Amino acid sequence: MGYRVAVVGATGNVGREMLNILAERKFPASEVIALASARSQGQEISFGDKRLKVQNLEHFDFKGVDFALMSAGSAIAKEYGEKIGATGCIVVDNSSFWRYHADVPLVVPEVNAHVLDAYMARNDRKNIIANPNCSTAQLVVALKPLHDLATIKRVVVATYQSVSGAGKEGVDELWDQTKGVFVNDKPEPRKFSKQIAFNVIPHIDVFMEDGYTKEEWKMVAETKKILDPKIKLTATCVRVPVFVGHSEAVNLEFANPISADEAREALREAPGISVIDKREAGGYSTPVEAAGEYDTYVSRIREDVTVENGLSLWVVSDNLRKGAALNTVQILETLIERKLVEKKAA
Repeated sequence: MGYRVAVVGATGNVGREMLNILAERKFPASEVIALASARSQGQEISFGDKRLKVQNLEHFDFKGVDFALMSAGSAIAKEYGEKIGATGCIVVDNSSFWRYHADVPLVVPEVNAHVLDAYMARNDRKNIIANPNCSTAQLVVALKPLHDLATIKRVVVATYQSVSGAGKEGVDELWDQTKGVFVNDKPEPRKFSKQIAFNVIPHIDVFMEDGYTKEEWKMVAETKKILDPKIKLTATCVRVPVFVGHSEAVNLEFANPISADEAREALREAPGISVIDKREAGGYSTPVEAAGEYDTYVSRIREDVTVENGLSLWVVSDNLRKGAALNTVQILETLIERKLVEKKAA
């Protein structure tokens, strides 16, 4: 017998990707349940070579369910997270709601899987595990082996984030505006604050009092929680007219000496990373190559001579996969591999 897995928000971009990855990775599930709001009830959705009928989250009983993968937004996470966890079901939530709670682990398995051991041993746990922001997930995967090697002091990162990070509305808006430009229709911003087609927008999420956006704040807070609270980080997050795949230009300052060759070798040996770094035209990764892939791709690894012990690099990943759906499934796989969960009785 396998595990019973519920996907909450199954009709959204990330929910569909969760179902795809569960099927692709042959997750040991005896049953996969698709859940969404009442308006999606009765729809059919693909899961491998099967079709699942979407059920209403509001009326679903989680008793007997082993895992719930949630990608339905912060309001749903707030309303249902603890209720589902109280049934003994392990919740892995993709929203931002639980990420900053001190008693909820924020996990990227390649980086800090060890925190699950202590959490699952607790009798007072909420049975909730948080998934990080998409831009943070790929960043910390790339930072971890370098931090282990030479201790990162400071990170300066500029992101180039695809419209799929804003959900289906973001994808539709880029598609509609791009078509419209060619027939002289004036692009009308709806999801984004300005035209996204043939443009870039240095604004993701709401602005905060200090001038940073909340997306930028998330990268700071989450990197500290996942990797090391001593790391200083500043970010500029930019939306770009790309459908899938986030890119990041990363500048690092280390406490100890590190060469580009040493960094390259450490990254090649690290889990979840592919190094594509030829110093020639096309010898680097872009979102087109990363889309649909599991790995985080690192390119343009070079020494920064303007600071002592500095490096610059380029990081690309599929934001719907490693940035969201893949990471949630990897958390389940990690719980099973470490023997931290038992199947519920059927």
